[in-house]
Parts: sequence; structure tokens; C-alpha cells
Amino acid sequence: MKQYAYRFENILTFQEQKKLDSENDYKHSIEEFERVATELYDLLKKKEDLLAEQEEKLKYGFSVESLQYYARYLTRLEEEIAQSQKKVIEYRAKMNWFEEKLLEDTIEVRKYEKMKEHDQQLYKKEMEHLEALQLDELSTQQFSRKESRW
Repeated sequence: MKQYAYRFENILTFQEQKKLDSENDYKHSIEEFERVATELYDLLKKKEDLLAEQEEKLKYGFSVESLQYYARYLTRLEEEIAQSQKKVIEYRAKMNWFEEKLLEDTIEVRKYEKMKEHDQQLYKKEMEHLEALQLDELSTQQFSRKESRW
């Protein structure tokens, strides 16, 4: 009996490798997104702390120079926050794109795996059928030998 060989094994292997690459790209994009999201969070936290500090100092009074310093610092922080928000949106889109690609690659691999399972079942049925034919042939030969001896 011949050994089973899937005719699309190379394609399946290629698709599995492509899926693994997509998984790695997706994981990397998640890490990048988390990094920029954390940066944004830190900037927002700085702004919140700065506004709280400024409000606290306003209660007790402070110089015009300090007020100008806080205003400049707040303006710069808001610019950084705006840039960081753009980055977060960009990295989220990138992450979503990699997620879609991973989903597509997973579906492709699953298609080839299903085809392989179906092909294996057909092969098994064919081998069982051939084995049954061989057994029939053997029993017919044995019967013929017994008949010829009489």
C-alpha cells in the first residue's frame, strides 16, 4: 500500500508560514500601539497634573512669570498630545490592518487543512476499497484452488 501524500502540502506549508508571519506582525503592531497609547496616557496625565498644580497655585497666588511659564508649558503639552493622538490613530489603524491580514491568512490555512482532511478521507476509502478487492481476489483464488483439487 502506498503512503499518503497531500498534493498541496507545499502550499499548505507556505500558507502556514505566511500565517505565522502575520501573527508576528500583529503582535508587533499591538506592542507598538500599546507603546504610543501609553505615551498619550502619560502626556494626558502630565496635563491633568499641571492643571491641578496651576489651579492650586492660583488659589494662593503666584507671579505673572510663573503663569506665563505654565501657559507655554501647557501649550507645548497640548501640541504633543495632538501629535500623540495622531500617532495612536495611525497605530490603531495599522494594528487593525494586521489583524485583518491575520484573519485572512488563518482562513486560507483552514481551507487547505479542510481540503487535506477531505483528501485523506477519500484516500482512506480508496485504500479500504482496494483492500476489499484484494481480499475478494484472494478468496476467489483460494476457492478456485479448492475446486480444482476435487
